[in-house]
Amino acid sequence: MKMADTTMDCIQELDTSGARAAEVFEHAGTRYLVVPQLAEDIAGQPAQMTLGNSDVDALVYRWEGESFVEHARLSVPGGEDAEFFRIGERAFLATASLRTGSGPYALDTHSTIFELVDGRFDVFQRIATSAAKQWIHFEIGPRHFLALAQGVTHGDTPLAPGAESCIYEWNGERFEKLQTVRSGWGYNWAFFEVDGQKLLAYADHAVPSQLLRWNGNSFEPFQELEGKSGRAFRFFETEGSTWLAFACLHDDTVLYRWSDGRFVQHQVLSGPGGREFDWIATPDGGRLVQVNFLHGTREAPIPRLQSTVLRMTKGRMEPVAEFPTSGGTDASFFEAEGRRYMVVTNSLSGEVRFRTPSRVYRLDFPADKEPA
Repeated sequence: MKMADTTMDCIQELDTSGARAAEVFEHAGTRYLVVPQLAEDIAGQPAQMTLGNSDVDALVYRWEGESFVEHARLSVPGGEDAEFFRIGERAFLATASLRTGSGPYALDTHSTIFELVDGRFDVFQRIATSAAKQWIHFEIGPRHFLALAQGVTHGDTPLAPGAESCIYEWNGERFEKLQTVRSGWGYNWAFFEVDGQKLLAYADHAVPSQLLRWNGNSFEPFQELEGKSGRAFRFFETEGSTWLAFACLHDDTVLYRWSDGRFVQHQVLSGPGGREFDWIATPDGGRLVQVNFLHGTREAPIPRLQSTVLRMTKGRMEPVAEFPTSGGTDASFFEAEGRRYMVVTNSLSGEVRFRTPSRVYRLDFPADKEPA
């Protein structure tokens, strides 16, 4: 599809069920794609996004030619996320499991960190989690951290001990808990540095999302953000300014600009439905990809939406492409053999069934070829 200066051609559909994330990475000369899956449909069961069989695998693909082929399957029940990272010469994949079972469901389970060894994904560490949604790995000097967004609460009911979103640190042999974060229904993270400050953005559905600042020993509250049902952040720099996009499911998705030592709201990007972002750096200033999840409620969802590609033009983000998503959950950009590609995961069909294809797009930005 084409709109203004961005062309997206779907070159492959992946047979996925409740796909919740796309993690593309290279290791030992092979490009991999990992797609955690939340659930699969149960024959005869009513169409409802909170049902299904969650005892499913995460799909591991490898890139061959110009397509992905299945490479392996990993036991990641109720899969929500996969995060690839390295510590020295070692390579790891942290996965998040929301739940297990096929009704009743158990939110208190474990999430698995795998280590890549000789082309295998070996179990390295299992961590007790509760409704786990997302991991993020980041480094501060020689220190390695994994932050975990998790938990489910309703109203003012506090989370049980051990269910709060938290931050782990590598101790040289494994990850151990460093601190917890005020949380209710954790979803996502973004780590970045601005004006010498190391900030960790935390998105939560039930309590205010916030920015945390590293003080040398731990992360402390720095700035609380407006908007409910927080889902994701994306930090980027373009047109000489520093920006932070903030997606909300039931509120507006907005763009913040760094000004005088804090982020100030700059622009509303869209209404409700926001789920995830990706940032594509290009010579002409870059593109922000916004993936939309659904409208409506968990009981009556509308998953077929349009997601967008936006470009900064004179201080305003303007849409330059749209692409259809169905319960869209993630976008992961990569380059291979001089071409640009993006994987987009879909988790829910228009009929509210888990089996719905995720897609691989080839991207073209003609503006890249224009003289600077």
